[in-house]
Amino acid sequence: VAVVKPGKVMFEIGAVDEETAIRALEYAATKLPIKTKIVTRHHIGGEAV
Repeated sequence: VAVVKPGKVMFEIGAVDEETAIRALEYAATKLPIKTKIVTRHHIGGEAV
């Protein structure tokens, strides 16, 4: 469970390698009219991602 404050948006990507996910998010960020920040997490809930 992630806490997302009002006015914020979170996108989660799975089933692809990290490099592809980051490239996709960077491309999507150029299309959005807002400031973006990409955050990665390698271990979620004790499982390697």
